[in-house]
Amino acid sequence: MAGIDPISIALDIGGKILDKIWPDPAQKAQAQLELFKLQQSGELAKIAADTDLTKAQLAVDQVEAASPNMFIAGGRPFVTWVCGFGLTYVAILEPVGRFVATVGFHYSGTFPTIDTTLTMQVLLGLLGLGGLRTVEKVKGAEGNR
Repeated sequence: MAGIDPISIALDIGGKILDKIWPDPAQKAQAQLELFKLQQSGELAKIAADTDLTKAQLAVDQVEAASPNMFIAGGRPFVTWVCGFGLTYVAILEPVGRFVATVGFHYSGTFPTIDTTLTMQVLLGLLGLGGLRTVEKVKGAEGNR
């Protein structure tokens, strides 16, 4: 039950308590407004916490990228190259190789296939993030200056 969380339960209970304490509709509406403000500030606090977590991860990424150790700084480029080689094989090497083998050598066997579902998701994510960074640079909206 993803929709049930302690904050929602507490706010629902708070709303029921408001019904009992303030039978006057005006007082009840004011108390509900205050309760809603608390709910909103809780959501804003969660968004702020998520933003802080993302900023911390970016700081770690910058330190890792600056590392002279290949096993630390080379992780992201390694993943990009592996995904790029998978895409190259599936989109270019395998079809061309199959064509040449079939037409030129009358080969009727099969070629190895690669399931690129995962690698394409990772590659598109990496390329998409790079594209967004380029948009930031073009618009002059870089936040790290």
